[in-house]
Amino acid sequence: MMQQTVLVIGGSGGLGSAICRALAADWGRVAVGYRSGKDKAEAVAAGLGGKGIALCCDLSDNASIADAVTGANSCGMPLKGIIFSGGVAIDQPFVSTIAEAQWRQVFEVELIGFTRVVAAAIPVLRANGGGSITAISSVANYSYPPGDALSSVPKAAIESLCRAVAKEEGRAGIRANAVAPGIIDAGLGAQFLADLYSPDVWEAQRRRIALRCFGSAEDIADATAFLASDRARYITGQTLIVDGGFSL
Repeated sequence: MMQQTVLVIGGSGGLGSAICRALAADWGRVAVGYRSGKDKAEAVAAGLGGKGIALCCDLSDNASIADAVTGANSCGMPLKGIIFSGGVAIDQPFVSTIAEAQWRQVFEVELIGFTRVVAAAIPVLRANGGGSITAISSVANYSYPPGDALSSVPKAAIESLCRAVAKEEGRAGIRANAVAPGIIDAGLGAQFLADLYSPDVWEAQRRRIALRCFGSAEDIADATAFLASDRARYITGQTLIVDGGFSL
C-alpha cells in the first residue's frame, strides 16, 4: 500500500468513479475531483473504505485547480498521482457541421483544462520527489469513427502534452502517460450505446472488436491504475490502447 495521495479529476462520473475504486486498492488516499456534482463525488469518496475525500476542481478556473492540487497534497499523505478524466458531454457531429463554439468548448475544458492541471501539478510533484500523470484519451486517435472529432481532436493534443511532460520532467521523476479506451458501457459510452445509432450499428461495431465485446469501466480503470502505480515505474510517454482489439 502506497502511503500517497492520487487526485482523480472527473472522479464522480461513471468512468471516473470506477478509476477511483481501482486506485483505492493501492493508494493511501484518493481525492475525488468534481466540478459541480458534489453529492456524487462525496458518495464516491465515502465508498473508498475511508481513503476518499471529495475536492472541487473546476477546469475553467486556475484557482479552483490550484486549490484542488493543494488540498490533495495536504491531506496527510503527499500527492504523487494525477488522473485526468475530465471532459465535455458531446454529440457525434461531422466536422463539416461543427460550430466554432463547440470547438472552443471542448478545447477550453479538455485541452486547456489539462494544461492548467499540468501547470499546477508539476511543481508539487517535483517537490514530492516525482509522481505520475495519467490522462484518459480515446481510441479514435488510432481508429477514427466518423463523427468523433469533438472527442478525438483535443485528446490527440492531450496525448502530445503527456509526451512533452514525460520527456521534460523525467529527470524530476515525473512520468506521464495516457489510456485510450475503446467502446465501453460506462459514462458517455453508455449514453451513446443507449441513444445513438441503432442496435444493428452497435452490433456491427461489436463484431469489429477482436474480443467481440464492449469494454467496461473496470477495464479502463484497471489499466489506468496500473499506469499510475509504481508497477509502471519504467513506462512514460506512452498511450495504452484498451479497446479489445477494436483498432487492429
